[in-house]
This record gives sequence, C-alpha cells and structure tokens, in this order.
Amino acid sequence: MTTSRRLADRKVYRFEKNITRRGSVPETNTKKGKDYPVGPLLLGFFVFVVIGSSLFQIIRTATSGGMA
Repeated sequence: MTTSRRLADRKVYRFEKNITRRGSVPETNTKKGKDYPVGPLLLGFFVFVVIGSSLFQIIRTATSGGMA
C-alpha cells in the first residue's frame, strides 16, 4: 500500500467516525422551554414604556403640525 493510499484511508476512517459520532447526539438534561431572563412584570413594564413613548411621540408630532 502506498503512503498516499494509507493517508487517504486514515482520512476516510476519521471522517466516517466523525459522521457516526454526530448522528448519535445525547439528550441534554437541561429543560427547554419558554424561560425568560426577566419576569413578566418587568417585561410588561418595558412594553408599556416603549409603546407609550411611541404613542406620545406620534401625538406630539400630530399636534405640532408635523414639524417638531
């Protein structure tokens, strides 16, 4: 067997070993769900501030004639 053939066989073996390893991924023990990093109260407050400030800006622009 030539050197290049041995190297090619070794690469093929490593590649096939990697493919079979990728196919058998173990299940994780971590819970996958809708876990938010912030609480619902803080999230609601943030939405209130963002929507409120945009509405305030729209009303302010409309009452000043379009040019602030």
